[in-house]
Amino acid sequence: MKDLAINTTIQVAQLDELTDAEQSLLQQAIEGTRHSYAPYSRFHVGAAVLLENGMTLMGCNQENAAFSAGICAERSAIFAAGVQYPDQAVRMLAIAAKNEQWELLDEPITPCGTCRQVIIEAETRFKKPIRILLYGRKYVYVIQGIRQLMPLSFSEF
Repeated sequence: MKDLAINTTIQVAQLDELTDAEQSLLQQAIEGTRHSYAPYSRFHVGAAVLLENGMTLMGCNQENAAFSAGICAERSAIFAAGVQYPDQAVRMLAIAAKNEQWELLDEPITPCGTCRQVIIEAETRFKKPIRILLYGRKYVYVIQGIRQLMPLSFSEF
């Protein structure tokens, strides 16, 4: 038996080190937190996607007393893109979150496992990695494709 070492690279950036397009998408993700419906967790997540055609769409988490009936911000944004622009690849995804005091988090949050699989599917569908921006007030994680977070993914791409 031998060990398999899997390395990942995540850039840590200050907001002002990002491009105008990246900063704008992060602002839309932050805006998405305002539309969150989170009466149970009180954890408000917003997401925004930038499509190949330049269009952007927001998403936010929507909770339900039957927990499995809710949806995460990342999935709501990606699914909205799939409905409104089914032939357009997602180029970039930005995610931000606020706590129950409606304050932005100091450190970035990462997508849950279900959202990671949905992002993998979006990458696989168009055979292109999605640049992922995870916002925190202290810094932003910049990730070049979901496989950096989930290297042993269930996909063909």
